Amino acid sequence: MNGIPADCVVPESAEIGPGVTLGPRVVLAGEGIVVRSGARLDAACVIGEGVTIGQGAWVRPGAVVLRSVPPNAIVEGNPAQVVGYLNVAEAGRRPDPRHVDTASFGHLPRPARVSLGVGDSALYLMRRIADSRGGLTVGEVPTEVPFTPARYFAVFDVPSMELRGEHAHRQCQQFLICLHGSCRVLLDDGRARCEVTLDRPDLGVFMPQMIWGTQYRYSADAVLLVFASRTYEAEDYLRTYDAFLAELALAG
Repeated sequence: MNGIPADCVVPESAEIGPGVTLGPRVVLAGEGIVVRSGARLDAACVIGEGVTIGQGAWVRPGAVVLRSVPPNAIVEGNPAQVVGYLNVAEAGRRPDPRHVDTASFGHLPRPARVSLGVGDSALYLMRRIADSRGGLTVGEVPTEVPFTPARYFAVFDVPSMELRGEHAHRQCQQFLICLHGSCRVLLDDGRARCEVTLDRPDLGVFMPQMIWGTQYRYSADAVLLVFASRTYEAEDYLRTYDAFLAELALAG
C-alpha cells in the first residue's frame, strides 16, 4: 500500500492489500478490518469493526462505514451508503460506469432489444398498451423474453441502503423488470460496466451467465421481478468478485 499518514489510526490486526491509498485522519476503528487491493479511503473516514472494504472501492471523505463495501463501490455519508460504482477499466478511475439513458431509445419500435455493451447483456423495450381502462405491458417467451423461465422471484420492501444481487451465475440467466418504483442495476463482465435505472414496467434487463450483477438505490415502493432460466442451484453462484474474476480467467 501507499504510505500511512502519521495522523491515521490503523491497528496492527488490520489487513491492508497492495495499492491501497489512505487519506489523512483515516480511522480503522476495531478488529477484523480488511481493506482489499486498490481501495481508496479519503480524509477523515471511519471504518467500523469487522468491515471489509472491497477491491478497488472508494470511501469518500468523512464517511462512517459500518457495513462491508462491495468491490469497486463508491460510498459516502453517515452511515455510509453506496452511491455509485467505479469503472476501473477506464483510465483515470472515473467515478461512475456508463449510465444508460433509457429515454434515448423511445423512438424505437417495440418490442426492441438494445445491446448494453457488457457481455451479452441487453435492455429490452417491451410492448405497452394503454387506454381508458389502464395500461398493460407484455412479453412473449421465447421471442420477446430471451429464455423460457424455470422460476421467478420478487424483491420488495428493500431499505434504500441495502444492496441486492452482488453475485454472478455460472449458467443461470436472468431477466429483471421493476414493476413498481425504481432501482438501479449494475452489470459487470470483468472488463466493462454499465448501470441501468429500471423505473417502468415496460423495461427489462437481460443478465446472462457470467455477469456480475448488483441492484441498489431501491425506492421505498420498488418491486423487482426476476425471471431465472434455472431452478435454484447453490453451486451455480459466484459470491465474491475475486472468485468471479478467477473464473473468467480460467474460461478466457
